[in-house]
Amino acid sequence: MIDLTPTTDRTAAVATAVADDHLDRPTPAGSVRQVLQHLLGLGVAFRDAAAKVDGPTTRTPPAPVDDPLPEDWREELPGVLAELAAAWRQPDAWTGMTRAGGVELPGEVAGLVALDEVLLHGADLALATGQAYEPSDAECDAVLPIVSPSRELPDGSDRGGLFGPVVPVPDEAAYFDRVLGLSGRTPRTPPP
Repeated sequence: MIDLTPTTDRTAAVATAVADDHLDRPTPAGSVRQVLQHLLGLGVAFRDAAAKVDGPTTRTPPAPVDDPLPEDWREELPGVLAELAAAWRQPDAWTGMTRAGGVELPGEVAGLVALDEVLLHGADLALATGQAYEPSDAECDAVLPIVSPSRELPDGSDRGGLFGPVVPVPDEAAYFDRVLGLSGRTPRTPPP
């Protein structure tokens, strides 16, 4: 069990600092606007997954949302992310089976996927808008099993749309840059 609060707080701070003229900038997961919409949706879905809710919020697969952001998204998103972190502070959230994005999975896996989603999309927003984003080694340790490719295909070419192919990083790269590369994202440290 890991506390998602440092990740959700960091991502909320980055998100609320996004300027209106940054909303159409590209990220590896769509435009900044689409990533913000995705964070709003996944925050609710994984909050409900922690509580073992079985309904539309947990049964609906994720899809790009091109709707306008809610007028108060800068207030709404931090609240949704805080609720997400609070839900995963409950020990029962990490046990048994649950559902998120239409997929049934063990609670312990769902919690790590929630962390991974918030961590990587926070980085997407930060990199697209020129903001700092420095996760801890504990956060990187927790998501490493999620972003690592299979042993059979270490280049990550078998992961469908979940992550892109692995991007090489220098041996001396920061831990988070290695996580970004494993997820198929361009690391902050240029590849060799």
